[in-house]
Amino acid sequence: MIDAERLAGWLDESGLPGKGEPIEARHVSGGAQNEIYEIRRGEFHAALRIPPPTAPTARDEGILREWRITEALNGTDVPHTEAIAVCTDTEVLGRTFYLMEFVDGWSPMSHTGGHGWPAPFDTDLEVRAGLAYQLAEGAALLGRVDWRAKGLGDLGRPEGFHERQVDRWSRYLERVKTRELPGFDVAAAWLRTHKPLDYVPGLMHGDYQFANVMYRHGGPARLAAIVDWEMGTVGDPKLDLAWMLRGWPEDTGAPEAATASYVDLSGMPSREALIRRYSEVSGRQVDDMDYYDVLAQWKLGVVLEQGFHRAGDNEKLRSFGPMVLQLMRSAAELAETTRYGT
Repeated sequence: MIDAERLAGWLDESGLPGKGEPIEARHVSGGAQNEIYEIRRGEFHAALRIPPPTAPTARDEGILREWRITEALNGTDVPHTEAIAVCTDTEVLGRTFYLMEFVDGWSPMSHTGGHGWPAPFDTDLEVRAGLAYQLAEGAALLGRVDWRAKGLGDLGRPEGFHERQVDRWSRYLERVKTRELPGFDVAAAWLRTHKPLDYVPGLMHGDYQFANVMYRHGGPARLAAIVDWEMGTVGDPKLDLAWMLRGWPEDTGAPEAATASYVDLSGMPSREALIRRYSEVSGRQVDDMDYYDVLAQWKLGVVLEQGFHRAGDNEKLRSFGPMVLQLMRSAAELAETTRYGT
């Protein structure tokens, strides 16, 4: 739990509002990576993001990385939580932490366990479609941020981004590999010999999906904030779009669309419509999306295989096993059938 007295002293030193008022701290969410608390002090209202006490010390560096991105988004048209202040003095709360705007909104993951939508999105398919369009527009706006002007030139290594992908994630898999993954080598070989039509580096989230955004309450759909920046970097923003669209059903009007993902996608726009919207807002060409689709599915398969490797009795992590096999099959099938690059 947060040490309210120490936090109050730091807030006072930082010149933030509410001096002399009692602090109310409510735990909102958290896990092995980070915890979030709602902080109230008089009229001051914020969210505090901090690693748990048991997290590796490297998480403090990760928190600073998140803070840099959050602060850089201030003044942009990207839906985000406004950055307020950061503390690197671990004498205050034991870990590096930062304060950001507390967003009045809802998360697709916190509503009915991820399946089902709050009103009016539960029954009005037209306004529900807006959730997906807003998601695509958020990714497009993020990729337009002038990352150099925002001081993020050293955030990632945009040069050679695509050339590094296969080697990097192949090495990652080798550290945890305990079984054969049919399709892995096929997709990897295809990725080594294919590249995007163009590559315009930009700010990317790294895990862009419904699980990592918040919406304003009520209709029409309005993206309130992109959140959880652990994997944020300067790379290829179109990979965020492919990440968002992996597993998107061909026919969102079919009954299967309700269970094709961890959220109900029935009534959502088609992949093609969302790709068009992204292109319109971002100004980027999208004729090479097959390349990004192969990379996104292949990469996610590798990431989830690590979770499956350490699953033990954890049912959620064990469920990653068949998901990885499906992702590798899908990546290989697309690599073998696409006409991109031929």
